[in-house]
Amino acid sequence: MSIRHGLLALLERGPRYGSRLRTEFEARTGSTWPLNVGQVYTTLGRLERDGLVVREGVDEAGHVLYALTDDGRAELRAWFARPVERTDLPRDELVIKLAMAVGAPGVDVRAVVGAQRRHLSEAMHTYTRLRARALSEAPAHPDEVARLLVLEHLVFRAEAEIRWLDHCEARLLRLAEATAAEPPQTPPAPPV
Repeated sequence: MSIRHGLLALLERGPRYGSRLRTEFEARTGSTWPLNVGQVYTTLGRLERDGLVVREGVDEAGHVLYALTDDGRAELRAWFARPVERTDLPRDELVIKLAMAVGAPGVDVRAVVGAQRRHLSEAMHTYTRLRARALSEAPAHPDEVARLLVLEHLVFRAEAEIRWLDHCEARLLRLAEATAAEPPQTPPAPPV
């Protein structure tokens, strides 16, 4: 997730201070990816160092305001224009867990798959309820539409992972059937 670019996008609307950026980021993403305010200020410091934002005075409450520079606007336009690369895939704990469980002594891989499927089903129901609520509010404001897009992403991602778990279970059943059908191997005869 690019917090750096997310903050630049929020600053496109005008100067903001750190905790307001945090609040707007969380509102825009439906609080799916909460930010630590320290992380926001650290990122703002790096953006300032890189010449993408500048400090632009203080507001009436004494908060330091940050604003985009021309280089910041150019970086933001370039970010929106380029596709998100999927070549640097993060490690997925579920994939690692299943890969390690296959053939591990005393592990029922189907039970692992079942537990994950139940968890995803519950999460998907929650996301679907939140999505239905957001749709019933007739989203007309960009922040509401942004929140809806995030919720829909979570629904679709959970659906895709459930389909993948179904595939894993089918493959594991075929493996179990093939293993059961193999004749038992007799140990080689000792040399005479």
